[in-house]
Amino acid sequence: MRTPIVAGNWKMNKTVEEARELVSEMLPLVKDIQDVKTVLCPPAPALLPIAAMLEGTDVGLGAQNMHWESSGAYTGELAPAMVSEFGQYVILGHSERRAYFGETDETVNKKILAAQANGLIPIVCVGETLEENEADQTSAVVSKQIKAGLANVSADLVIAYEPIWAIGTGLAATGEMANDTIKIIRAVLAELFDEATAQKIRILYGGSVKGSNAAEFFGQPDIDGALVGGAALKAEGFAAIVVAAQDEVSK
Repeated sequence: MRTPIVAGNWKMNKTVEEARELVSEMLPLVKDIQDVKTVLCPPAPALLPIAAMLEGTDVGLGAQNMHWESSGAYTGELAPAMVSEFGQYVILGHSERRAYFGETDETVNKKILAAQANGLIPIVCVGETLEENEADQTSAVVSKQIKAGLANVSADLVIAYEPIWAIGTGLAATGEMANDTIKIIRAVLAELFDEATAQKIRILYGGSVKGSNAAEFFGQPDIDGALVGGAALKAEGFAAIVVAAQDEVSK
């Protein structure tokens, strides 16, 4: 059985002091949950202080992005070793990175390879736009992103399916819709690796997930948790999603 992951992507929110306050409120609500892996992905300045707060807990820490080079003249970037010194995870290929910063499947692939070489677990994001969805191109788009992004990588990773039209819009795919696309993703993973390996890789759903709708997604057979955006910025809201995942495991 795949252990669910609920990862909070804070995006460009929270100063270090605000991050400390949020984690102080959040930890008592999630730290004792054993059957779900909880991961926090704050902005880069908060990685070190939050790492200290998470010591002795099972809550994981991740960065929101990193460069594929180990060092060099890349102003403003994080090297893989700078992330792995404090964290265990890194979000790669998020649609906002692709849309606003020109990331491609090829650069995402470079980052995945660098992350894995540094002992990090990549959370690799894929997803289609509203126009692509309405044109019935979802399968083709996510399949291309998976095949190109995961070329020559190992299976030690997590996939996050995030339909772009559902990120920060208040819209969300239904559980059945999300599961149908995630089944396609798992089939592509079976092509890249093998069926047994594909069944072990955790695939998350992301896109306006909150406590009130989380159970709908977690009740689907191929959805293994969530990559949470806005709801991750409130302790009780995020904890409600983690608890929903725990409740599904307990059934």
